[in-house]
Amino acid sequence: MNQYAIFVDSSVDIDRAFVAEHGLHIVPMCYTIGEENREAIRLEDDAFLKDFYDNQRKGDLTHTSQVTSQKYIDSFSPVLAEGTDILYISLSGGLTNSRDSIHIAKMELKENYPNVHVYAVDSLSATGGVGILAEQAVYNREKGMSVEENAKVIEELTHKVCHIFMVEDLMYLKRGGRIPAVSAVIGTALNLKPILVIDDKGKLSVVSKQRGKKHAMNELMERFEKSRDTSFHRVSLIHADAPDVPAHLAEEVKKLDEQAEITTNMLCPVIGAHTGPGMAAIIYFGDRAKIM
Repeated sequence: MNQYAIFVDSSVDIDRAFVAEHGLHIVPMCYTIGEENREAIRLEDDAFLKDFYDNQRKGDLTHTSQVTSQKYIDSFSPVLAEGTDILYISLSGGLTNSRDSIHIAKMELKENYPNVHVYAVDSLSATGGVGILAEQAVYNREKGMSVEENAKVIEELTHKVCHIFMVEDLMYLKRGGRIPAVSAVIGTALNLKPILVIDDKGKLSVVSKQRGKKHAMNELMERFEKSRDTSFHRVSLIHADAPDVPAHLAEEVKKLDEQAEITTNMLCPVIGAHTGPGMAAIIYFGDRAKIM
């Protein structure tokens, strides 16, 4: 079997047991909540994440910072020093500028470790989207696929990862510059729930607004049904301390696909810093053009 390391960063949402069982490596990312600077070096448990979202509800402001080239060098060097190649599946370049840091790090690492390689794939995804790509990369490795071939296959698959999600509080999107301040205030007063997707360039796009959670969940399922690829059964449900939404979505997904392989995870703080509590997403393989 071809041996190489698979890395993701801590913006990923994926089953923690899967990470441990298959030896996935995590590139740490930093975020701030209130006055506290934190480094996400692992996938946090649900109790930690609930506390994070409770603190947001209490008014703690949150933001994130770009991964530096030195952080990549520090993360990759121990593995490369052992003569092991790396396949890294990163957070979408449409959502972060860290791709520049990866490029700088790769040049320096190539000088220090000329006989091994870092294959960096832009996931064009976030959270559970990176997660299902990482799962597929692991399965490909276990089937004996080389690191070069695996990187190519995963890169092709990035365009099939669909993300549809709703958020509870429009003000978090306003702080991130996603919607105007006036729209956020009016939308919150009217109980509007924006429906967002990640487009084929890996960027965030608001495609609709629904009044109330029930209508928002119905629209998530409508877009899922018309865009899903029926040859894939993997579905990742993600929530920011809003477990009732994925519970409902799971029931609806099973009505459409009895073979659906569904997992539910809480949203990591790196992405949750920008969405706020109450966010819920359905992530799967399909046709991104059909969810717009």
